[in-house]
Amino acid sequence: MEGFNIRFTHRLACLLLALLASALLAAAAPAAEPMIEPDPASADPAARGAYVLRAAGCATCHTDVAGGGAFLAGGRMLSSPWGAIAAPNITPDPETGIGGWSDEDFVRALRDGKSPEGRTYYPAFPYTAYAGMRREDMLDLKAYLDTLEPVVAPNRPHALRFPFNVRLFLHPWRWLFFDREPVSADPGEDERLARGRYLVETLGHCAECHTPRNMLGSLKRGPHLAGSRFGPGGVSVPNITPDRETGIGSWSEIDLAFFLRTGFTPYGDDVQGEMREAIDDGLRHLTQEDLEAMAAYLKSLPAIRNPVSPTPSPPPAISSGGDW
Repeated sequence: MEGFNIRFTHRLACLLLALLASALLAAAAPAAEPMIEPDPASADPAARGAYVLRAAGCATCHTDVAGGGAFLAGGRMLSSPWGAIAAPNITPDPETGIGGWSDEDFVRALRDGKSPEGRTYYPAFPYTAYAGMRREDMLDLKAYLDTLEPVVAPNRPHALRFPFNVRLFLHPWRWLFFDREPVSADPGEDERLARGRYLVETLGHCAECHTPRNMLGSLKRGPHLAGSRFGPGGVSVPNITPDRETGIGSWSEIDLAFFLRTGFTPYGDDVQGEMREAIDDGLRHLTQEDLEAMAAYLKSLPAIRNPVSPTPSPPPAISSGGDW
């Protein structure tokens, strides 16, 4: 009983801190963000699209908060062992954003990783996961983006090292690693687990950070979601399989859903860095049912023992691929 009281007190304190942080974030929200409440059950496609945007984590990458950029106007440089990728402007400006895109252009970008002109995108844009999105979610997302205030913000150039700056090399990479088929659900999987799978594997693209990569930048197939020593920004990313020693096996589904909402672990620790951004910009906006579905799905996965050690400083240069 005493352990329960301590845990409850920790959780209550974390919730109060999370509410305070949410209030501060709301006060500091970019002025260009439209006041459309994300609602997956709305009759309004834009409201459903606002929810898809939060579930898909678009705001985190496409808003340069540190540089004072407008909401979804791009400009953020996303670091990797191969150099930096500049996130583009996805406001409906016709010249520097996606204002001139048709619905089919937008679907093609998400499903095939191609621009309206046929140029291949670098897979830092996680079309490898978004390829499994439902078409209606793609169109709802575009409906929401079309409600944004157009922002004139020319896209910054990428800063990739040779040979990764040669876009031609993306074609063999896609042939080897890009699977357009959506993640298949188990035939006997219940509705909640199927929803959790869609949120984790497709919209949330959690594997993009939580799965180690090979030397060519593709996700390794064996240690799925088992963490990486060299995640985005060169920092370690934890194992989120239900292994009790190296993952989240000791967390309950309630603990995990609470973490996805607030960023606080069952032990009172507060997550920082890019996971904090993912929660503040996206996950905290999801319904409780969806957070619980994500938690249930993660807890249903095979446990993989993979102790993720802290990242050395500075992170090693690419050579053999290692944990990437």
